[in-house]
Amino acid sequence: MSMPSWTEELIGTKIPANGGRFTANGVSLVREGNILRAQNILSSSQSQTSQTFAYKWKRRDTFEGAVSENMRRWLIEKYGDVWEAPWLKDYGDHPILLDAGCGGGMSGLELWGPVMPRLRYVGVDISSAIDVARDRFRERGLSGLFIQSDLQQIPLPENSVDIIFSEGALHHTDNTRAALKNVCRYLRRGGRILFYVYRKKGPIREFTDDYLRDRLQHMAPEEAWAALMPLTKLGKVLGELNLEINVPEDIELLDIPAGKTDIQRLFYWHIFKAFYRPDMTLDELNHMNFDWYTPRNAHRQTPEQVRAWCSEIALQIEHERIEQAGITIIARKRGHLEGGEKTPRA
Repeated sequence: MSMPSWTEELIGTKIPANGGRFTANGVSLVREGNILRAQNILSSSQSQTSQTFAYKWKRRDTFEGAVSENMRRWLIEKYGDVWEAPWLKDYGDHPILLDAGCGGGMSGLELWGPVMPRLRYVGVDISSAIDVARDRFRERGLSGLFIQSDLQQIPLPENSVDIIFSEGALHHTDNTRAALKNVCRYLRRGGRILFYVYRKKGPIREFTDDYLRDRLQHMAPEEAWAALMPLTKLGKVLGELNLEINVPEDIELLDIPAGKTDIQRLFYWHIFKAFYRPDMTLDELNHMNFDWYTPRNAHRQTPEQVRAWCSEIALQIEHERIEQAGITIIARKRGHLEGGEKTPRA
């Protein structure tokens, strides 16, 4: 798998052969395995987060079945059929898409699959999960540029990409607001960003989330995976009960609404996350819980905060979906494409 033909024009410098070192847009890089890898030093929390996701994404058997299928449905519910969106035509036949925090490439492939062959895809991830993304694209006969770097130091020119997609990644940096602001530097005026971030929840869930995350972050990934399995099993038992209860009135002190709810959902949203779907294996369920609890960096935010950040960095929100789990945004960077901001030829 070689580098896409448009790589050097996008980055703005010649790319050496595998093993070669170079600098692009102020970032020191080495080309290794046809991946551009930044030689930067991570913060301690980013280092732990990187190790966590490297472990998770390399366990391909835990996400390439029902997890991926469920993800595809959820992504389309949140963002819509983006491959048919009228605005996609604004960026020509071969738009440049930056997948900021691509992990193993699951979300990018599941949402953008119908148009992926004509996109100029740039996958960026801080962890060695980028190797998994490269392999999964190659197995599907798809090309892309893959970069291992912090989202704060992506070796691309400013105003160089048409679309940014960041599904569940910005909150895994040291600062969600700063990460959003930084990645938008690479988005050309008139370009669009699609992103999802965690939403703050009720007081018991927030306490439990922080408590478990603090316990797990000091463990090796294998230990954390094993430590979470009893919780995952309990979530499965609660789900299999298929028991509906009625909360008689709002419990404002705990942010628990009145109404009928499944017992597993009551625990899931208001006490602790123990994911359950009847079509998933125990390992697939544990994958979902591991994804939530083990990264040290996993910030939660309010809709009001996200709206304020978008306004601050000149993003015009075109689509907003607020769920208990998180906040999904499609926004356009204010301004128009200018003559000096040309998309590299395919």
